[in-house]
Amino acid sequence: MNYIGEIAGLAAAIGFLILIGLLALPIIKLGRVLDATRQSVQDLTEHTLPILDEASESVAGANTVLDRVDTITTSAADVAQNVSALTALFAATLGSPMIKLAAFTYGVRNAFSSRKAGR
Repeated sequence: MNYIGEIAGLAAAIGFLILIGLLALPIIKLGRVLDATRQSVQDLTEHTLPILDEASESVAGANTVLDRVDTITTSAADVAQNVSALTALFAATLGSPMIKLAAFTYGVRNAFSSRKAGR
């Protein structure tokens, strides 16, 4: 009877070893998957950081260009405002006399044309 207890203990130990072996395989595979994931994340980080640095440099360069464009458009607006003021000044000071002179020369030309037609 003593042998039956030993055989049962031996069977339980063998069953326990088989159970541990079956559980060890998925754990080993999971470890390999985690190692591959870690390597993929590391590779991704190594390739992404330079891209982010280049993007940051590109944005900084674009900001510099936009600052220059802002300066140019401000200067162009100032020039347009000055031209507008100069045009208004010209119209106010010389516009009316020029119109009167043009009307006078038109009248003189018409008078000479009428005299020529009358001959």
